[in-house]
Amino acid sequence: MAHGFITDPFRRFFLSPPIYRTWSGSTGLMDWLEIPNAHIFKVNVPGFNKEDIKVQVEDGNVLHIRGEGEKEESLGKDAVWHVAERGTGKGEFSREIELPENVKVDQIKAQVENGVLTIVVPKDASPKPSKVRTINISSKL
Repeated sequence: MAHGFITDPFRRFFLSPPIYRTWSGSTGLMDWLEIPNAHIFKVNVPGFNKEDIKVQVEDGNVLHIRGEGEKEESLGKDAVWHVAERGTGKGEFSREIELPENVKVDQIKAQVENGVLTIVVPKDASPKPSKVRTINISSKL
């Protein structure tokens, strides 16, 4: 069985440790869209303010999205939860995505609106130098 679908840049997305793919309820669920000039990430972040969310590029090309904040106000010690599908108390999530090589990490933009974090990662249309390097062979080292 071929496993060609689990290759860069998706390797970290599919094979990352569980901490990088965790969420509570619907928080942290993500769509990744590609258009001709950008990659667009849409992440569910209901109940999070922009101050609760951190978006960083680490290790050169790893997009790390973290959220931490109070999802529910304290309802007191006498509150009895019967169903908690959306999560209770402190909400946290973390996502880590290895970006493709053809992006402009210095031009990434993000915004939060109506419980959705949208991150736009522009593509670099300029051709990249070849990764193939020819080594000259001589008769003596």
